Amino acid sequence: MRILIDTGGRTGEVAQADLVALYEPPARPWLRANMVASVDGSVTGGDGRSGSLNNEADHAVFGTLRATCDAILVGAGTARAEGYGPAGKPIVLVSRRGEIPERLREEPPGSVLLATAASSPGISEAVDLLGDEGVLVVGGDQVDPVRLRDTLVERGFGSILCEGGPSLLGELLAGGVVDELCHTVVPILVGGDAGRIAHGPAIGSDLELALLLESEGTLLGRWLVR
Repeated sequence: MRILIDTGGRTGEVAQADLVALYEPPARPWLRANMVASVDGSVTGGDGRSGSLNNEADHAVFGTLRATCDAILVGAGTARAEGYGPAGKPIVLVSRRGEIPERLREEPPGSVLLATAASSPGISEAVDLLGDEGVLVVGGDQVDPVRLRDTLVERGFGSILCEGGPSLLGELLAGGVVDELCHTVVPILVGGDAGRIAHGPAIGSDLELALLLESEGTLLGRWLVR
């Protein structure tokens, strides 16, 4: 892996141990998203999962971001589709319906949280599974991105890593609460009708490229949201 662009002036080859410094958040609190796509923009591989797009370089950055964050934020549908299990960090599921995937229903207290709306039909069951402290009501009929971020920061999560999916990322971007987008482009074409890394409301956000790495055709960028 090598540096193509770095606003900090660093150059040369990059080892696994270098990634922590290269991806250090410039401030706290900080909410970054990490997404992967094919060259033709597909957010999933041929099997309908984003995991099938991952390669060695993407895994290296993915592991670094998880290891250095305080909490992982993910849509419940994505967690279910991608087979999420224990991650070594608290997983915050976002679900308007209050749904918790099967693989995350029996984790120790505090390792799984649910962010949902007051109108959620699944709140009672979620409280039974996660306890009162494990259910975050951050909106009336919908999850409010600003309240969601503020609540997580109040819980002590200064570095929040969002792993999607596209609907959640689109809502967070539209809400103006994303500080950074880490975006991997893998050198394959998928075709089909798979979606983009973000969809939902129109956004119109400007980005500033802070870092671009390359590894055997894979491009890994850090984009700061202005």
